[in-house]
Amino acid sequence: MGNLISFMKEVADGLRESGNYGTAHIYRSSMSAILAFHGSDKLPFRKVSQEFLKSFESYLRGRNCSWNTVSTYMRTLRAVYNRAVDRHLAPYVPHHFRYVYTGTRADRKRALDKEDMERLMKELPKQLCQDNKELQRTRGLFFLMFLLRGIPFVDLAYLKKHDIDGNVMTYRRRKTGRLLTVTLVPEAMKLIKRYMNTDPASPYLFSLITSGEGTEAAYKEYQLALRNFNYQLMILKQVLGLTSEVSSYTACHTWATMAYYCEVHPGVISEAMGHSSITVTETYLKPFKNKKIDEANVAVISSLKKDCGACKFLS
Repeated sequence: MGNLISFMKEVADGLRESGNYGTAHIYRSSMSAILAFHGSDKLPFRKVSQEFLKSFESYLRGRNCSWNTVSTYMRTLRAVYNRAVDRHLAPYVPHHFRYVYTGTRADRKRALDKEDMERLMKELPKQLCQDNKELQRTRGLFFLMFLLRGIPFVDLAYLKKHDIDGNVMTYRRRKTGRLLTVTLVPEAMKLIKRYMNTDPASPYLFSLITSGEGTEAAYKEYQLALRNFNYQLMILKQVLGLTSEVSSYTACHTWATMAYYCEVHPGVISEAMGHSSITVTETYLKPFKNKKIDEANVAVISSLKKDCGACKFLS
C-alpha cells in the first residue's frame, strides 16, 4: 500500500507540470492541512479510515474553516484517494467519504444590498483618490465586473484586447470553458477605456497580467493581482462604511441576486453567468430564495389578518 502524502505530492507536481496551476495550488493546500493535522508525512492509505476523515473534518472546523473550505479539502482528498485506488495503492472502501462534508453551502451572504451598492457608487474623497489611485481603479474594475454580468476576476484578468469587437465582448469562462458573448453597455465601455492596458505590445485588455498565458509566471501574477484587489476592496469597505464584506466574489453574487429580485429566471441567470449548471446558480441564490419565501409568508399572513374573522385569533 502507498503513502497518502507522497502520492498527493506526486499528483500536485503532475498538475503543475501540465499547467493546471490553480488545481495544483488547491492540492498542495489540502496536503499542508493534512500534514498539520497528522503531524507526519508518513501516512499509509490504510490509516485513512472513516474515523481519520471525521477527525480531520473536526480539526478543520476547530480551526474556524468554513464548511465550503472543509468540502474543498475533502473533495480533493477523495479525488486523490480514488486515484490511488485505481492504481492499487489504497484499499477500496464503498462510500468511504459518506460521513464527511463534501457539498456546497450558501451560509454566507456574499451579495451587497441596495444601500451598500449606493454607498459604493458615491464619489470617493478627492484627497483619498489622489493619495491612492489604486483604490479608485479597484472600485472601477469592481463596477465593470458587475456591468459585465458578474464576470469573475480571473476572467477579467485574462481578457484579451481582441475579445472586444465594437460593443460586443466574447470570452471563454476559465472555470467552465463556456463561451460567453456580452453586449457592452455605455457605462462598461467608459470604464474599459479608462482602465485598459495602454501597452501596444501586450495582448491583455488590462494590465493585471504581463506574462504569457498558461505559464506559471502568469498564474503568480494573477494571484498577486487578486490579493491586491481584495485588499483594496477591504479598504473601500472601511472608508465607505459598508455593512457587508466585499471581495472579488461580491460583484458576481450581487449581479445574480439583483437579477433574481428583478424576476429574471434562474435558468437565464445561469446562462448569463456561464455556470456549468443551474444547480450552481441556485447555490448563489439560496439565501435570497429563503428571504423571498419569508417575505411571501409575511405577505400571506398580513393578508389573512385583514380578514376580520382572523384578526382576534392572530392578534
